Amino acid sequence: MPRPLRHDLVDAAALEVHGLVREQGWLADRALDRVLRRERRLYAGERRAVAESVYGMLRSEGQLRWLAGDAGFLRGGSPTLEPAGLYALWLARSSGATPEAAAKRVGIPAKQVVSALDRADARIAAIADPADRLAVEASLPRWIAERFLAERGPEEARALALALNARAPLTIRANLLKTTREALRARLAVEGAAAAATRFSPWGLVLDGHENAFQLPAFQDGLFEIQDEGSQLLALAVGARPGWTVADACAGAGGKSLALAAEMHGKGSLVALDVDEERLSEAKRRARRAGVHNLRSRLIPADAAASAAIADLAGRCERVLVDAPCSGLGALRRKPDARWRLAPEDPARFAALQSELLLRFAPLVKPGGRLVYATCAVGRTENDEVVDRAAQALDGFERLPVAAALGPELAAALGAGEHALTLLPHRHGTDGFFCAAFQRAR
Repeated sequence: MPRPLRHDLVDAAALEVHGLVREQGWLADRALDRVLRRERRLYAGERRAVAESVYGMLRSEGQLRWLAGDAGFLRGGSPTLEPAGLYALWLARSSGATPEAAAKRVGIPAKQVVSALDRADARIAAIADPADRLAVEASLPRWIAERFLAERGPEEARALALALNARAPLTIRANLLKTTREALRARLAVEGAAAAATRFSPWGLVLDGHENAFQLPAFQDGLFEIQDEGSQLLALAVGARPGWTVADACAGAGGKSLALAAEMHGKGSLVALDVDEERLSEAKRRARRAGVHNLRSRLIPADAAASAAIADLAGRCERVLVDAPCSGLGALRRKPDARWRLAPEDPARFAALQSELLLRFAPLVKPGGRLVYATCAVGRTENDEVVDRAAQALDGFERLPVAAALGPELAAALGAGEHALTLLPHRHGTDGFFCAAFQRAR
């Protein structure tokens, strides 16, 4: 029988994490890790409750602020609602607690919660301005709601915004260097973790979401990596093969690098490039656990000096992946705190960097090879417009049809365009991703 939660410990930890995120600018996952590492007295169910509370507050913060009379979030204003009040509203709005019980739990007057939540849904539905209404309903800064409405229309914008504000599934990729998807599924069942095959990726499984995947013996043995299904599909689009030279140009912590290594059957040369030494170190640790022996990481400068640092790879790579730094608007369901750090000018700022990176890494592609551009952004600025400019600037490259990269059946199942693939949570169940590929002439 599950042990009852010690709400005082859960509440204190959740509010501390939220404070680190919203008051000190910490990333939510790092703040959560710091507090939970210290609070060893919390048992597993309580640790999950802290995480759910933190991410729940971050997802619903804008809406809760508006309900409490603080509409400043719509235009980027700082919160006026006290953290305890926010937490009480979240408890009453999302966890089934009555307003009075939620207020008592955090020690604030009940009338504050009761009045804020009075006719909440009706008040939201009555907001006249479409962008304001979508922003409040999906708890987004207004500028993001405006972009979604402008590019997708009211119905799809709403579906997208609400999907981005929902909890993401726990998706893993079977490490085919050590197992198969079905063998992994059977192993997980023995370990008490139910799993179902992903809809599109041939490598993925969706866990029931209640397990600490990092503690499963199958993870410790390197049989899987946690990776969104959309990210798996981007790696699939690269089309890496055994014996080739492949460059992951913005490798980060190596999630896609490890998927590429599995596609290469561990044979050939896989070069992980990045400007962040800490993230490359994490990629190397993950590679050791996964049994990947053909990955070589290389720290490169963040500016134009990078070209000299990768000159030895020029014209040698059958495949080059540029999974470029971006706004991350497509990954808000996993990183709900990102919406409160982004500014309206950020997509254009990232687009300039993305164009620069495409031109920088394109020379690594050998004649007949493939350059793949990807982001976890949503919107034309960082995706279609960047690729359109690259098509004009990349001499000797041609746009590659999505069907040639993924196969006609999968491309059709995903509803891909002729030359670009857009993945969206409300359509595909994945995070939001964009992918386009170029072929270099022979």
